[in-house]
Amino acid sequence: MILSAVVCPHPPLLFRELTGAEDVAAGLRAACCEELAAATSDDPDVVVVVGGADATGSWDTALPPDVARFGTTGGAFPPAGRRGLPLSLGVAGRLLRETGWTGPVEMHAIAWDAPGVDVDALAQDLASRQERVLLLVVADGSARRGEKAPGHLDERAAGFDDTWVGALAAGDPAVLRGLDAALAAELLAAGRAALAVLGSAVLTDGRSPQPHLSLADDPFGVMYAVARWRFG
Repeated sequence: MILSAVVCPHPPLLFRELTGAEDVAAGLRAACCEELAAATSDDPDVVVVVGGADATGSWDTALPPDVARFGTTGGAFPPAGRRGLPLSLGVAGRLLRETGWTGPVEMHAIAWDAPGVDVDALAQDLASRQERVLLLVVADGSARRGEKAPGHLDERAAGFDDTWVGALAAGDPAVLRGLDAALAAELLAAGRAALAVLGSAVLTDGRSPQPHLSLADDPFGVMYAVARWRFG
């Protein structure tokens, strides 16, 4: 069963070695680690990570994130001939390590454009688990929230982000499950599919979450939110 769910973003700057002398993501990293520490204190049997990627599938947790491709040689490299973890899963692994979690971890990628059938299949598996699961959902919102944002300004971004961030604050899984995939793609919202998995899993489970939204901000023109849903 799902014991709790934590939502964190996955900007590359959460890798400390990418931030330079000034740690511009310190507050964001601290908020993520605080919610993860609170969730892991409930002693889950396993942490299951769900994050967006180019394709749906499970990943070897022993693989390092390929930090070097984001502009530094200070990070770990994947073994020769093998890919490093997708950004979302790599950031999740780093956050768990910095939180001090040493228990079992599973990592599942969901394609950015995953159809509802794939979202629901992964969600069904999560909701039917017998273990006490901490679900870590790694998801960014729109990257088009300003003229200097990665995707430049799209006036629809604010409304889209208000919808999913509001759903996190209210504990509304149906809104997360129903996020518009086509609009999310146009707004470069990398977390749409992962958030939909969370919504679908909670709807399948049938219990209502106790929501806590600890952060919602767009410091780099991308919407980030940190939240925790706990189940009785």
